[in-house]
Amino acid sequence: MVTLDTPTRLPQPAEESLVDQAYAQIEERIVTLQLAPGQVVSENMLATLLGLGRTPVREALQQLAREGLVVIMPKRGIVVSGMDVRKQLRLLEVRREVERYLVGSAARRAEEPERDAFAALAQRLDAVGETNDGEAFLVLDRTFNRLLLQAGRNEYATAVMKLMQGLSRRFWFAHYKQAANLPEAAQLHACIARHIAANQPEAAMEDLDRLLDNVETFTRATLD
Repeated sequence: MVTLDTPTRLPQPAEESLVDQAYAQIEERIVTLQLAPGQVVSENMLATLLGLGRTPVREALQQLAREGLVVIMPKRGIVVSGMDVRKQLRLLEVRREVERYLVGSAARRAEEPERDAFAALAQRLDAVGETNDGEAFLVLDRTFNRLLLQAGRNEYATAVMKLMQGLSRRFWFAHYKQAANLPEAAQLHACIARHIAANQPEAAMEDLDRLLDNVETFTRATLD
């Protein structure tokens, strides 16, 4: 039986570089609002916080700037970007098209270890939906995103999705307690994962449409 304590391992994980480690740790702090929108940070502050050198932190910040999570202002500092509901809705327009393609591609192209990982992930998502645990869901959502990009096997679609995933996850984390239907979101993610595992691209894309309808409704609800 898969429980919340059972790790869902991505097949053949690559060894993380120091830049990867810096990026993952800074991105997680931004997404979970430990580094708040509008907060000014510096390479030195982050290097000390993470216990890493300034060079990997600098490169990670450049990547985060490309993804819209920080704004680098020469000679003035680095600012965590703000959140804008209307920009988030425009992001969803693009995300729907790109992610729909990736879900279909992943269902067709996933290798057996990846299908096994999707199946295990679906069980964990079901469990999170039952417990209504937002932080646990965010961890699984990140795993789902990484596995989807890996199984989709299209570097161009991957590059576009990476520009949107952090912004989407942060917006969800900031508002899910007030506006999200977490059990439904977890269930829809689980359905997509199962259809990918079963090599059912059409069904996976239909569930993706339902998921993004859910996300759009949630996003619009924050306007109120």
